[in-house]
Amino acid sequence: MRLPWKLGWVAAVLLMAGCSAPEPKPEPAASTKPPAEVPAPPAQPADARPVIVAFGDSLTAGYGLEPGLSYADFLQRKLDAKGYQYRVVNQGISGDTTDGGVTRVAEALRLKPAFVILELGANDGLRGLPVESTGANLTEMVDAFQKAGAQVILCGMTLPRNYGPDYIRNFEKVFHELTRTRKLTMIPFFLDGVATRPELMQRDGLHPTAKGTEMVAGTVMKYLEPLLKGGGRR
Repeated sequence: MRLPWKLGWVAAVLLMAGCSAPEPKPEPAASTKPPAEVPAPPAQPADARPVIVAFGDSLTAGYGLEPGLSYADFLQRKLDAKGYQYRVVNQGISGDTTDGGVTRVAEALRLKPAFVILELGANDGLRGLPVESTGANLTEMVDAFQKAGAQVILCGMTLPRNYGPDYIRNFEKVFHELTRTRKLTMIPFFLDGVATRPELMQRDGLHPTAKGTEMVAGTVMKYLEPLLKGGGRR
């Protein structure tokens, strides 16, 4: 049966449209190229400044203070402000005795320090340890540091008066004798001008506040700077 001419025309148009419709384009293949690597940040240059090791106990570590407020931190700022090209490394361990210090000397020597600020012995005294062992330990540390070429600044200590005059006298003598026999620079009392001022000490009466440690850094700088002059300025 023949279709009416209008229906035949419509069918022809649809047939032509079906034949001429574009085929769907294939999806592009996923890229097999690896993603570009993000370049690594440039390596920071090593700090080549000679090292000053602050070697001690809680008085060096900054016990009870926020990070950045130990005497070693303040000392670094003072050195920077005066143009001395040295890097202070804090190797203070709270509670450490001279026995503990002897076991840590090798670690400090790996830094090849130019100077060592040796602040140990207070915990020996507070525990009533024999002054002979304190002296022997301090001597061993000083000898090791000096043999490696470091200059040692020895921090003198004293004790509360209730430890008795004989023990205190013998304890203090350890530092003076070692200074004499090894020809050291000695700070007579590490907490000079701080320990007797309650506003500069924490509630325990043994450790300085941040203001106190800043003053201690000033004391250390007074004895350190003459050794630095001529060798470390810009």
